[in-house]
Amino acid sequence: MATERTLSIVKPSAVCHNHIGGVLAKLEAAGLRIIAAKMLKLTPEQAGNFYDVHRARPFFRELVDFMTSGPVLVQVLEGEDAIAKNREVMGATDPAKAAPGTIRAEFGKDISENAVHGSDAPETAAVEIAFFFAGSELCPR
Repeated sequence: MATERTLSIVKPSAVCHNHIGGVLAKLEAAGLRIIAAKMLKLTPEQAGNFYDVHRARPFFRELVDFMTSGPVLVQVLEGEDAIAKNREVMGATDPAKAAPGTIRAEFGKDISENAVHGSDAPETAAVEIAFFFAGSELCPR
């Protein structure tokens, strides 16, 4: 297993309902280290650019509206097999189908407001991390 980095976003609904601590506790309990974090409010342009891969999909506008509806916590996670580990801890995209104890099962409302985002591959993680963080903002241990 290799040490990897991945991007994690605590989405507006989870921030609004004070679930940041619960989300971070699950990530840290899984052995992931937070090496950068910031809270921000995405503009429609930022959210649109970040989710550009979904631009042609019918849910794109709803996604951008949701991601700009309140603050988010963006963070870089590091650890052994961080991408797969983060995706396991997050659970299925649809909270109703997520395994008990996962972030989405516990904190997600529905498939649109599913509490968290996580990178799905090393290439995606590199692009997503660079979208929000300069290299100088990462604090590996």
